[in-house]
Amino acid sequence: MYEKKIPVSLDCGLHLFMEVINGKWKINLIWCIYSGIKRPGELQRKIPKASRRVLDTQLKQLTDHGIISKITYHESILKVEYELTPLGKTLIPAIGFAAQWGEDHRAALEKVIKSQE
Repeated sequence: MYEKKIPVSLDCGLHLFMEVINGKWKINLIWCIYSGIKRPGELQRKIPKASRRVLDTQLKQLTDHGIISKITYHESILKVEYELTPLGKTLIPAIGFAAQWGEDHRAALEKVIKSQE
């Protein structure tokens, strides 16, 4: 089992927030699930730049943190779906605000980011 070299700091709310959403695709996964995309294959098609292994790892981390829940249907073909928990739903306004901030400052940010490439 992987063991973190630097212990997690839980002394402020921002550190807790970052511990939960830290991961390249976690915010995208939360937003996709909120938008109605619930199956792993659909999530992979919506986020094609992410490998299935990374998505599975981050989905598990979000499940472990109580942000999403995994529902397994034991049918003739195994079916898995994800949904936001009540705790996960509380992240939606924060993600929406961050997205709006990006849109509001798109021109300046694109210029800076493109100059760094």
